[in-house]
Amino acid sequence: MASNKRASREAIQKRRAGRALNDLFAGRGNGPLDGRTEKRRQRLLEELRENKRRGSGEELKPLEVLSHANELLDMGETVVSLRKLCAQRKPPGDRDQLVYVVRQVHEAYGFRSEVWGLVGVADEVLREAGVPLVEE
Repeated sequence: MASNKRASREAIQKRRAGRALNDLFAGRGNGPLDGRTEKRRQRLLEELRENKRRGSGEELKPLEVLSHANELLDMGETVVSLRKLCAQRKPPGDRDQLVYVVRQVHEAYGFRSEVWGLVGVADEVLREAGVPLVEE
């Protein structure tokens, strides 16, 4: 859980939903991104391409890859463009443990099913974990 309410998942979700509602009624629903959002999009794309965090240079963890990709899809990026950016990862060997962890992460974060392939999780594992799949 976040140390302050502003950074909690619920607060972030409310802010995004509020911005989307305001944009929709202002006629900016599917227009270009504002400057701040475009800069964030560029940073997320760069971090995925280099597989490193900008500030520290540390390798992105699988959860960060999922989070970045999920956010980029929400901004309008395509799954195909994200696949071209990300280096393929191999899933861990213990399938039962992988299914268990995928189920837990999906319940906690609700990532879109399309992003799991970027960290090497196959559709069969997603089905077994109870993650609803999107038809491409």
